[in-house]
This record gives sequence, C-alpha cells and structure tokens, in this order.
Amino acid sequence: MPQTITDIYLPRQARVEQIIVENSQISTFVLAFSDRGYNNAFRYQPGQFMMVSMPHCGEAPISISSTATRPGCIHLSVRRAGKLTTAMHGLQVSDTIGLRGPYGRPFPMEQLTGQDLLFVAGGIGLAPLKGVLNTCLDQRERYGAFTVLYGSRTPSDIAFQGDLELWREKGVDCRLTVDATQTGWTGSVGLVTALLDGIAPNLSRSTALICGPPLMFKAVLGRLTSMGFSDHQVLTTMERHMKCGVGICRHCHMDGKLACVDGPVFSLAELRHLKIMELTE
Repeated sequence: MPQTITDIYLPRQARVEQIIVENSQISTFVLAFSDRGYNNAFRYQPGQFMMVSMPHCGEAPISISSTATRPGCIHLSVRRAGKLTTAMHGLQVSDTIGLRGPYGRPFPMEQLTGQDLLFVAGGIGLAPLKGVLNTCLDQRERYGAFTVLYGSRTPSDIAFQGDLELWREKGVDCRLTVDATQTGWTGSVGLVTALLDGIAPNLSRSTALICGPPLMFKAVLGRLTSMGFSDHQVLTTMERHMKCGVGICRHCHMDGKLACVDGPVFSLAELRHLKIMELTE
C-alpha cells in the first residue's frame, strides 16, 4: 500500500517485533506497522526501499530485505554506519520507529521469469537480493536454476547465515568466499570474482543480479562481460543518499535520472547510458 500524495512525507509508526543479529555490524529488524489495518494491507515489490526515521537522528533509505510474497511484516537489514543506523542498533523489541514507503522501481520480476538467476553480492549487498531470491523460491516453478556467490571480509562477517542454510536445503547453489581466513574456516579465500571461475551459466537464459561495494561491482562486471553476459543481462541496485524518496528534492540526481523513482534498480545498459562512471568505466 504505497502512500498517497497527501502523506508522502508522513512517517507511520512501526513496532520492532524481532531483531536478528547477522554479524557484529549488521542486524535485521522485523517490523510491523502499529496500525494493524494498514499493516495487513501493506504490500511492496522486491528491490524497493523504505524511508526510515528516528527522533533527532534524521531519515535514511533502507532496502527491504523481506519477501514480497509473505506480507505481515517488513525486514530491514541495517549495517551500523551513521547516526541513524547506529541508533537503530540500539533498538529493543517493542520500540518504535518511523517508516514511509515503499518507494523506488523494483526488480523486473516478470522479465526474470524462466531465467537462471545468478546472485553476486558482497557484505550487506545480499540484503536486497535475498528478497528477490525468496520471492522466486515461493514461486519456484516460474524460474530456472539459482546460484548465489557471496563475499565477506572474514568468516565471522558472513551475514544471513540462516538464509544461506535454508537456500541450500531448497537446492540453491550457494558459494561463499572471504578476504581473510580465520581459525576453522575451510572454504574459499579470495575475491568473489574467483567464484565465477567455477560456474558455467547458460547465457541464452541467464540474468545476473549484483549488489555490493563499487570496487566489487566493477570487478564482477568485468568478469561477467568476459564470460559473455550482455549489459541487458546484468541488474543492480544503486545506493544514493535520498532525501525525499519521491523525486521532488532531486538530491539523488544521476545524469538526468533520479535514483529514488527511476531506480534504485537499473540494468547495466541503463547505467552505461547514464555514464555512471564510478561503476562502469
């Protein structure tokens, strides 16, 4: 249930129902709107975001990491970074925050129908992608094979471990790597691009979905291009500091487009057209 033009700046109160600690810096907040009728009617699509606010801490966009086909609550996976996100990490169950949205252009789920999907993520970048994958798993017959390549700094930094376990149980090919090993780690060590060496996608029916730090994105992009992926076969989400979320303030301006309404989901072809050089040069 998107907000109307009369209340686009009005946050609705939402209660913290559960807090899932993913690692030392990332926690997932399970939220429900205090207005139960509004909460029951609330809907969103994979790839959209919410504007989150707390008193004296401002407001920030946070990607929805829960599953669109499972209404009733919203999951926001938050990395401790600035004033607002640090304050969120101090929340307890039953505390309330402000939410407005959902905003943004989602992933093109119809376009993904019948495709083998390759998810490549680093750190918190898995958050918006897991909403896509879980939605696909709830409609399993509509999609092909799923592969997840996920990179973290160290084994203790690996987030969303519960999701990774469930995905493996459901037949998803999940491959992890870390930048630096720790005692007991027997998995891959190195950049997430190295994991691409071990897969052989069917390019006639594959789409890659990428989310992570810009340096990771550029490295993955180069590798995907050398593997034969076209720019139209690569989708990503753009992180920009959005102030209004609805295309009025133009703070997230990108060469004629606005991340909040024209994105945050873009194909690589669109990014090249927009000359987003920090990602595509």
